[in-house]
Amino acid sequence: MPRRPRVDMVGYYHIVNRGVEQRIVYKVKDDYTMFLELLCSGCQLYDVQLHGYVLMSNHYHLLIETRKENLSKFMKHLNASYAIYFNKKYKRSGHLWQGRFKSWYVTDEAYLYTLISYIENNPVKAKMVKALGKYEYSSYLSFVEQREPIGCLKCSFVFEKFTDRKDRVEFFECGVDERILEEIQKASTLVVTSIKEKKLDSKSLKHRFQQVKDQADRDHKILKAYEAGYSQHAIAECLELSQPQINRVIKKVRGIGIT
Repeated sequence: MPRRPRVDMVGYYHIVNRGVEQRIVYKVKDDYTMFLELLCSGCQLYDVQLHGYVLMSNHYHLLIETRKENLSKFMKHLNASYAIYFNKKYKRSGHLWQGRFKSWYVTDEAYLYTLISYIENNPVKAKMVKALGKYEYSSYLSFVEQREPIGCLKCSFVFEKFTDRKDRVEFFECGVDERILEEIQKASTLVVTSIKEKKLDSKSLKHRFQQVKDQADRDHKILKAYEAGYSQHAIAECLELSQPQINRVIKKVRGIGIT
């Protein structure tokens, strides 16, 4: 069966790649450092913005934004450059990565928040550490100002959307609704040639909250607005709340526990 054509358009992508046969691809600290250096040099060369990352021992997750239709070229450069470094250092030959990298095109702003939280929570979910901030090789420590961000991370939307460190900490501690990730993967398979952005009127959003009876009514309206397609960020701005607060309200009304 022929391979499904790679989606290669301008926009946001969740990228995952694993070592061949799930072998370790980062053995020591210098390996993680080298991968990040190659990642940033690739971002500069191909005009790609990094928004978040986590490097596990045998795989990695990236959240990137392409500004040109060159995702495949960027990823080929990154994976090949690191494979050359790794094979030379450890005197090995052959493939380092397990086939093609996996990519999901992100079509909705709300998904971005779920993805970045999911990426940062990977080491906790894998029980490699007990809490966020205990894992060294992810972007989380930079987001909470415990470490200077690498060059290609400095313009991440996380810094733009959450200008205060406290808001970033609160956001990442909200947890992840992984069912949204399934929606991302399904939506990505439907993308063929173009994406039509959903443009929702901010005036209509404000109108939804003009006659709010009480907090329970407000929370119900928040969920309805979110399900209608408004992003958590847009709702937060409309109500002058933080995005983590909106996230918690949606989970509460849906009856989803915050993990």
